[in-house]
Formats: sequence, C-alpha cells, structure tokens
Amino acid sequence: MNPPIYTLTSGTVPLVVSIPHGGAFLPEPYAGAMTPAAQIVADTDWHLARLYDFTHALGGSMLEANYSRYVIDLNRPASGESLYPGQTTTSLCPTETFRGEPLYGAPDQPSDADVATRVDTFWRPYHDALRAELERLRALHGHVLLWEAHSIASQLPRLFDGQLPDLNIGTFGGASCAPSVHEAAAASAAAMPFTSVVNGRFKGGYITRHYGQPEQGIHAVQLEMSQCIYMDETAPFGYREDLAAKIQPHLKHMVENVFAALPR
Repeated sequence: MNPPIYTLTSGTVPLVVSIPHGGAFLPEPYAGAMTPAAQIVADTDWHLARLYDFTHALGGSMLEANYSRYVIDLNRPASGESLYPGQTTTSLCPTETFRGEPLYGAPDQPSDADVATRVDTFWRPYHDALRAELERLRALHGHVLLWEAHSIASQLPRLFDGQLPDLNIGTFGGASCAPSVHEAAAASAAAMPFTSVVNGRFKGGYITRHYGQPEQGIHAVQLEMSQCIYMDETAPFGYREDLAAKIQPHLKHMVENVFAALPR
C-alpha cells in the first residue's frame, strides 16, 4: 500500500517546518522504469523529521513529503524553470542523480504527459497543504515562520567545488523574510561550532522564494545542512546518534532564535 503524499502534524504557534525532500518512496510504475542507481535514492534529505523532532515540543507544525524527489521535486516551480540559471542543477522531474547517474533506462522518460500527471498527483497536494497551514497560522498570529529543512552530501563535485559549509542558510538575498529574521539566522549560525554561510551556493529554492512574503506576514528561511554532521553519507545512510547529539541542541536553539525574531 502506498503512503500518503505527505504527513502533516499541525501545531499552534506560528512555525512551520517543511521537509519537501525527506521522502524515499518510489511507487510503481516509476520504480520499475528506473535504474539501480535510482533505487538507492541517495539524494534524499535523510532523517530530517527525526533531527527536527523538537518542532513538536515547540508547538510548531511539520510537513514532510513521503515520496522521493526522483518522482518529482517539490522545491522546483511546476513550470520547470531553473532556479539557478547557468549552474548545474536537477529538474522538476529529475532524469539523473546529483552525481550525474541516469535515473531511467530509456532516454525519453519521463514524458511531458507524465510530468503533468506528477504535478497534479504529488506537487499540488503538498503545496496546497503548505499554503493552507501557513494561511491558518498567519490568520491566528499575523506573522509565521516557514523553516525549509534540507540536507545534502557534503561533497558533490558536479554541483559545487570542494566541501560545503556545514550550515547553508538561504533567504533569497534577504528578500524572503524580515531583516530581523535574516539577521537572527545568520547570527545563530555564526555562534555555532560549525561552519556556515548565508546566501552562498544555496540561496533558497522555490518554496523559500515563492512563499517568503514578509510584507504579507510569511517569513521563509532555508537551511541546507551538510549530511556529514549528523549521518553516514554512504548507503545505507544511517543516522549517527553521536553526531546528531552535537548538532541537534544548536539547531533547536537556532530555530528558537529565528522564531523569536519574527515581527509581532
């Protein structure tokens, strides 16, 4: 039996943690047409719901996708346009892994009709749920923080040079949130015993850019974490309790600080 498109746990305070790449499920018939490299789903943002489980104690909401980004990338616009023109990146319905390995055995997959079906089946339900949750909390509180939770392998030569900083904050150049929120995110990261950068290689994907409308009370911050600071970066991509115990308290404090910086 296939899982639901997403899992939503609704909270009471104006905080929404969105995990659009946390799913690893490949449904048929897509899985049957995919390569062995695809079956590993290596580019999943592994274990983030576990790492961010403090969200529930804070009273926040969490929205997590259950299907792999290889089916459709929920952090890309439905039109398929590139968010990083001129740079190597993956598409709305990817055809290759971050390392350049083909996802399909046939070069003509997925078809345009298939992409349209995936948008209707997977992309729209997630975004409908995210929009509704943001609007619900904004109506109650006036302002709401959207925290876009992501993670990625620390070294991917096809996508970026060298090793990524541990914490990669994106606020679309400061446009996706109020200055106080942007400054709190940057200051919190700088105070941690981890390397960090603000609006570097990852400035924020579609969700951060589209929903981050501070003048309308929605403040979006994306955090792309290097996976080496909390898990094994090789299959089977295990969660490392010893590493996670070092980053999780700092991560919670960071979210709390940024949340406290919301306009009231």
